[in-house]
Amino acid sequence: MKSRTMTRRVFAVAALALSAGVTAGCPSKQEAQPSPGESASAPGAAPGAAPAKKGAAFVTISREQQASWVRNFNPLLAEGSVRFPTVAGIYEPMLVFNTMKGEYTPWLATKYAWSDGNKKLTFTTRSGVKWSDGQAFSAKDVAFTFELLKKHAALDLSGVWKFVESVKATDDATVEFALKRPYVPGLSYIGHQPIVPEHRWKDVADPVTYSNETPVATGPFTEVKVFQNQVYELGKNPNYWQQGKPAVDGLRFPAYPGNDQVSLAIINGEVDWAGAFVPEIEKVYVAKDPANHHFWFPLVGGMATLYPNSTKKPFDDVRVRKAISMGIDREQIVKIASNNYTKPADATGLDDSYERWRNPKAAAAGDWVKLDVARAKELLDEAGYTAGPDGIRVKDGKPMRFEINVVTGWSDWVRAVQIIAQNLKQLGIDASLKTYDFSAFFEALQKGTFDMSMGWTVVEPTPYNYYRELMSAELVKPVGEASARNWHRYGDKGADKLLQQFEAATEFAEQKRILDEVQMLYAQNAPVIPLFKNPSWGEYNTKRFTGFPTKENPYAKLSPNNPPEYLLVLTELKPK
Repeated sequence: MKSRTMTRRVFAVAALALSAGVTAGCPSKQEAQPSPGESASAPGAAPGAAPAKKGAAFVTISREQQASWVRNFNPLLAEGSVRFPTVAGIYEPMLVFNTMKGEYTPWLATKYAWSDGNKKLTFTTRSGVKWSDGQAFSAKDVAFTFELLKKHAALDLSGVWKFVESVKATDDATVEFALKRPYVPGLSYIGHQPIVPEHRWKDVADPVTYSNETPVATGPFTEVKVFQNQVYELGKNPNYWQQGKPAVDGLRFPAYPGNDQVSLAIINGEVDWAGAFVPEIEKVYVAKDPANHHFWFPLVGGMATLYPNSTKKPFDDVRVRKAISMGIDREQIVKIASNNYTKPADATGLDDSYERWRNPKAAAAGDWVKLDVARAKELLDEAGYTAGPDGIRVKDGKPMRFEINVVTGWSDWVRAVQIIAQNLKQLGIDASLKTYDFSAFFEALQKGTFDMSMGWTVVEPTPYNYYRELMSAELVKPVGEASARNWHRYGDKGADKLLQQFEAATEFAEQKRILDEVQMLYAQNAPVIPLFKNPSWGEYNTKRFTGFPTKENPYAKLSPNNPPEYLLVLTELKPK
C-alpha cells in the first residue's frame, strides 16, 4: 500500500496554522518538541496511551492512515492488510532491489546464481543470522516459507508457484528453486518474499487468518513494545545480524485517520519520517524549519491509476475504457489535485523509474490519454451508449451510472476523483465518488467488488512485472477471491505470450524489443486508465534523526511506501 494525500480541508488547516504563527510546512502540529533522542508524546493518541520511555530514540513514522490500529504482523498477507513494517523491517527478504541504483542488495541471501538454461535459481543464505528468539536462521526456513505458499494458495501473492516447480534446501546455507520454464523475472518475486521461521510457523493451523501478534523475525525491529488503538511501538531486534544496527531504539506509529492530521503532525515536527502528499510543501513545511524540514518527491512511485472492473459492463469494452480516459482532464488533476508535483501519464503507463524502457511509438499511439471530449463521445456512440432523456447515456436499458472508489483521507486522490466525476458528466456519464476507510477499500480492490477504483501500481526491476500485473491472464481470479495482482481482472493472452518470451531473455536488447511490443498492446487495449506519475512521497525531519536518503545522496528511495526498499532506510537511521 501507500500513504497519500490531502483534501481541500488541509488548505484550511494550513491557513489556520499560519494565522496562529505556524510557519507554513507539511503534516504536523505545534507543541513543545522533544529533545534529541527523546520519544515524542503520541499525537492524537488515546488517553493513557503510553509513549516510549523518556530518553529512548524512537523514530515517529506516518506510513498508514487508519483511525485505529488492528494488531496483525503476518508477513505472508498483502502489505496493506498488516502493520508497517511487517514485510520488510520486522521480517526480511533474501534480496532488496534498489530503485535508485537499479541493482539488488543482498540481504538474507549473500548471492544467487542461475543455471540449467535459467530454469534453476540457487541462493546462498547468510550465515550468522538469528531469529529474534535466538534460534538460527537457515536455508531451511526459506524452503519452508515457499512450501507454505504452495500449501495455501491465498498466500502466494505473486503467483510464484505458477512458475516454480519445486524448492529444496540442500544444506543450511543453500536453497534451490527448480522452475517450470526459464523465468528470469522470477528473481524479484522470489527474492522479495518475506521469510518466516519454520520452528514458529510449522504448527500454525491457518496461516491465512493468523494475525501473528507477537512476531519472531530476523528484521531490525521485532519487539512489540506498545500496541494500543491509537499508537504502537516496535523495539529493536536483540539478535539483529547487522552489527551496530539499528542505531535507533525503535519505531513509533501514532494513528492518523486522514491527511489533515498527518499534515499537522509533519508540519509541527511530531513526525520524523513520512510518505504523504502535502500541498505547498515549501511554504508550509520547509520554511518553518529550513535546517531540519526536508522532502524529496522523485517521480518513481508508480502510476496513479483508475482501475475499470473488466468483469462488469460497460468496462469490458475497450471503446468505453478509452472514452472515459479521453474525457479526463489530466492537466487539471495535476494542477489542482496534485499541486503540480507530477506530470500526466502517457499511453505506456510507465513512471520515470522505467524511463530506459519506454517505447516512444507506444506513447505516441495512445491518443486515449489526451483530453478529447468530441472523440470520447464518438467512441461511446460506436459502443451503443446513447443519451437518455436525462442526458445520461444508456444501453439495453442500463444507464452509465457507476461509483469510483477511493480512500477516505487520501485527499489528493479524493480531489482527483471529484475532478474525474465532473469531467465525465460532459460525456453523459454519471460517475460518483465513493470513499472508504483503507481496509474496506483495499478489500474491495483485491476481491474485484468495485465498479471503478483508484489504485497504484508496482515499481519493480523491469516493466515486465508492471505489465504482468495489469494484463496477464495468468493472474485473473474470480470476483470475490482476493487477488494481490490484477485487481481489475483483465487478461490478454497475447500479452502472456510476449511476457513468456521476456521470461527467457537475458540480454537487454532482446528484453527491450519484447517490452516494446507489450507496451504497444497496452496502448491499443487500455486495460487500465493511467492518470499521473505518482511521486515517491518522502518527508523527513533531521531535528532528532539523520541518515535519510536525499536528492544529493540517493542511496535509496526516501519514501516509506515501497517495500522492501524502505528496509535500506530503516537500517541507516541514526539519532543525533
